[in-house]
Amino acid sequence: MSQTLVVVGSQWGDEGKGKITDYFARHADMVVRYQGGNNAGHSVAFDGKKYSLQSIPSGIFNPATVNVMGNGMVIDPLSVLRELKALEEKGIKDYQLFISTRAAMVMPWHPVLDGAYEGNRGEAKIGTTKKGIGPCYSDKYSRIGMRIGDLLEPDYFRERLEAALAVKNPELRMLGLPEFNADEVFDLYMEAAAKLRPMITDTSALVNRHLEGDNNILFEGAQGMMLCIDHGTYPYVTSSSPSAASAPVGAGIAPQWIKTVAGVLKAYCTRVGEGPFPTELHDEIGDGIRERGHEYGTVTGRPRRVGWLDAQVARYTARLSGITHWTVTLLDVLSGIDTLRICKGYELDGEIIENPPSTIAALQRVKPIFVELPGWKEDITGVTSYDQLPQNAKNYLAKIGELTGVPVGLVSVGPDRDQTFIVADELKKFIK
Repeated sequence: MSQTLVVVGSQWGDEGKGKITDYFARHADMVVRYQGGNNAGHSVAFDGKKYSLQSIPSGIFNPATVNVMGNGMVIDPLSVLRELKALEEKGIKDYQLFISTRAAMVMPWHPVLDGAYEGNRGEAKIGTTKKGIGPCYSDKYSRIGMRIGDLLEPDYFRERLEAALAVKNPELRMLGLPEFNADEVFDLYMEAAAKLRPMITDTSALVNRHLEGDNNILFEGAQGMMLCIDHGTYPYVTSSSPSAASAPVGAGIAPQWIKTVAGVLKAYCTRVGEGPFPTELHDEIGDGIRERGHEYGTVTGRPRRVGWLDAQVARYTARLSGITHWTVTLLDVLSGIDTLRICKGYELDGEIIENPPSTIAALQRVKPIFVELPGWKEDITGVTSYDQLPQNAKNYLAKIGELTGVPVGLVSVGPDRDQTFIVADELKKFIK
């Protein structure tokens, strides 16, 4: 019977999912990315090198691992080729990668429209990466979008392309933007199709065949739960749901296969872009955390906003995704801070509330309720087990479990693969 593990970001993204996914991917027979697009940045470090992934699954570094870009993703074929080229330039040439025929395809007009929509929002801007992800998802649900499988049938692709441009060119014209020529787009995407053709397949069937065997299968999402289109800080969210509940749909499997969910929880909070951030720091402590944690966007390079750990958010996202264990990242960044704070709940208009409110207006009024814990001075980047941690670091992890109701199952104390250790026996079964 196959073992399955879903890795979910539990905050606003950038929690270190790339590293955690890579940690388990080394022992996985298959890694499946089930939503999002190349607006997601995954940083992975090993053997003294750092790699930045966007849409490619994190198992790409292991030649024995089957990597799947699932039907729930929106995929820019030109970006995939650029990403593969960058990996090959760093010596990553031996890999197995498969792309779903049913995945929505980012077309050249999507980033253009993304930028135009964002520009027209003025002060109400979302903070999009302008990769065309939102417009691509919009076209998918408007049923005028194109899919990766269309590339395999040139005549059909041409038909779909002309139908799409019949809608999109007038929209571009209305916005005062250049229109796209069908012949030029056709030639560009057929060139990409020639290179990607061996990778394009029915990935749902592929994943299900592996599930029926004796395999370790890892499912990874993009962004974080507070950017979920349904449950996040709407409208300052992404265009899909990173929830573990999305994994079955986005991978093309039945929901009963999902048993264990690892929630990636940064030891503090960050977010990129606009929107409320109740525990945000605007002082030297926040600046110090940003520099020690290298908190700058993988895709955009933008400085991330920094705040104290929010257990209210963690409880909420744990409930929504069925998180069974926390994988706490960047614990080492907190070394040297005299007093640490964790938000244990919110006060809204004089009342204690149990969940984040659904509107931005209300979320902007919440007051975080903090607990304080003594910090630790020791450098913990060389720690290789829970027992070696300073007592105050252990106390910090224990408080996370107490406030959220979810135990800590893994701890990361640095960017490298080896700076990671498992705490919970349940997660050790995914290590071969």
